[in-house]
Amino acid sequence: MPSQDTTTKFGHLELAPSISKGNTLTFFYAAFFSIGLITFLSIGQTYILNVHLGIPENEQGTISGNLVVWTELIALLLFIPAGILMDRIGRRPVYVAGFLLIGLTYLLYPFAGSVSDLFMYRIIYALGMVAVTGALSTVLVDYPAERSRGKMVALIGLLNGLGIVITNQFFGSLPAMLVTRGMSEVEAGIATHAGVAVIATLAAIVCAGGLKKGVPFKEDRRPKLAELFTTGLKAARNPRILLSYSAAFIARGDQSINGTFISLWGMNAGIAMGMSYDDAFWNGTLIFIITQVAALVWAPLVGPFIDRINRVSALAVCMLLAMLGNLSVLLLDTPFDANGNLGTIGYTVFFLLGIGQISVFLGAQSLIGQEAPANKRGSILGTFNISGAIGILIIAKVGGNLFDSMSPQAPFVIVGSINALLMLFSIYVRIVAPHKPLPATHTT
Repeated sequence: MPSQDTTTKFGHLELAPSISKGNTLTFFYAAFFSIGLITFLSIGQTYILNVHLGIPENEQGTISGNLVVWTELIALLLFIPAGILMDRIGRRPVYVAGFLLIGLTYLLYPFAGSVSDLFMYRIIYALGMVAVTGALSTVLVDYPAERSRGKMVALIGLLNGLGIVITNQFFGSLPAMLVTRGMSEVEAGIATHAGVAVIATLAAIVCAGGLKKGVPFKEDRRPKLAELFTTGLKAARNPRILLSYSAAFIARGDQSINGTFISLWGMNAGIAMGMSYDDAFWNGTLIFIITQVAALVWAPLVGPFIDRINRVSALAVCMLLAMLGNLSVLLLDTPFDANGNLGTIGYTVFFLLGIGQISVFLGAQSLIGQEAPANKRGSILGTFNISGAIGILIIAKVGGNLFDSMSPQAPFVIVGSINALLMLFSIYVRIVAPHKPLPATHTT
């Protein structure tokens, strides 16, 4: 086990003092499942709305948006307390509790008898989501040495993306497989969600055994509880942290919009073309997976780029990519051609969406990781995540209503327009508040 003042090399990554290879491997495992387990709820929810509850298609966008809004309202109340808790008792117990709560949500969700039940189960999901995403963001700031931060963030983004693709591809195709083997559609939905719950429970067990105990600073540097409540807001006096908060507003909003509305758009389009519910569900899941494959390919390229230049400049480039990806949906009237396949334009649009989504996530996470002090990271990351929750809340509510009343492209156009504004804000911050250069990378 490394001492408190030494660092460990893990391949090309340099780890922060006191972080072991075992801690890091455990975190990689947790990161693989964290976002995949969170995002599958939106995909599985599409199946629940159609098969289990029989909700009309022209109401599903509004219901999906309202469920996201309800989740984020709860999250707004919890991110700072969760961050404070991580600064007081450590990251590990919060991460473990989050996975267990996510698992409980999946056990309950397919037994919903009405949309009201879904809103009740979303309370449990919100608790788990706050714990998992808050711990993921905070541990991601804790574990790398500064000169390896961009590479670590890119690797975690890659693992997030792999987890999303594999989890969503397997469980997204599972209902159709189970139906062909004799299960009813409802039974297939129950079995699929139970399988996801098992994966969440296993992740909790692994985290309990391998993440670093305690907090990454000494007791005499522990801030007072009252100070932690105001830390996040006071930190916004730093223009780069304020920019990070603004980037979080759209980074998590982008992830949520993609998870909620891409699969819903694809499933509804498939049903309109005469596909069965199971086939339409799989086709909707498939186009979401395509965005995540694009993110997987792109993450290892953008991470080193972020380490090599000023991180505010990198964020401006990331916002440009996200703007192009989200606005490119205007090239599509429907995801599929007359044969139910994606054409060249469809593949291009969904690849650009994935590239933009991962770029903003990595750029925002790298910048806040550079700027947040160790003994207040949980609280600052709590505020960072609150900004993301506000972004999801606003975009999901407005986007969900416009999805039903105007066009399925509307949520993406909203996000792309905000990307454009934040690209300009990044350029402004780069001019007025440049950060000192990063330390030169050690050679080995």
